[in-house]
Amino acid sequence: MPRRPAPPSPGRILLTGFDAFNGARVNPSWLAVQALHNRQIGGRRIVAAQLPTVFGDSLRTLDTLLDQLRPELVVCVGQAGGRGALSLERVAINVNDAPIPDNAGTQPVDTPVAPGAPAAYFSSLPIKAALAALHREGLPAEVSQTAGTFVCNHVFYGLMHRLASHPRLRHTRGGFVHVPWLPEQGSPAMALADVVRGLRTVLRAALASPGAAAHAPAGGGATH
Repeated sequence: MPRRPAPPSPGRILLTGFDAFNGARVNPSWLAVQALHNRQIGGRRIVAAQLPTVFGDSLRTLDTLLDQLRPELVVCVGQAGGRGALSLERVAINVNDAPIPDNAGTQPVDTPVAPGAPAAYFSSLPIKAALAALHREGLPAEVSQTAGTFVCNHVFYGLMHRLASHPRLRHTRGGFVHVPWLPEQGSPAMALADVVRGLRTVLRAALASPGAAAHAPAGGGATH
């Protein structure tokens, strides 16, 4: 009888953020996840890691982390300038279409993230439960229907494809959250402490709702 895949390593949550890009000095996604590194939540230890804002390299870095950690939960975080709320991404699409070059100067146009793979994947996070929890905390939050087509979506799609196609990660859940600029970057913005509090809230909601549907009917929050 074939052996069943082992469950993910208990007690590990992987949080990723990106380095600064497009001439910026900081990226709030990295500052926020870095602030949670080695913290405990729900009896699990958070491991924070930085991904390069580079097509291809970002997924290779993420793949290495997944192989090493085999986490129970993965939340990738990125910056979305122009959004004023924490955006819980619902769906990742199999398209790279960069409006600007990445940090390696690459600017793909209408290429697949994974050739021959499905057109899209839904988040496996309980996004409606997380949305409600964020609103209870008094934090601006929304369910977003698009993670764009830049490196954030590239990583989101790559994560979900890896979780769907690798038996050793079959029990790992994952998703993506976009965060606003910091006040010093422009407007609309969110204080770093609130971003950190929001990510902690999302993690708690995910751990408390292991079987919740990520793509429940829309409603109960703004969309983007």
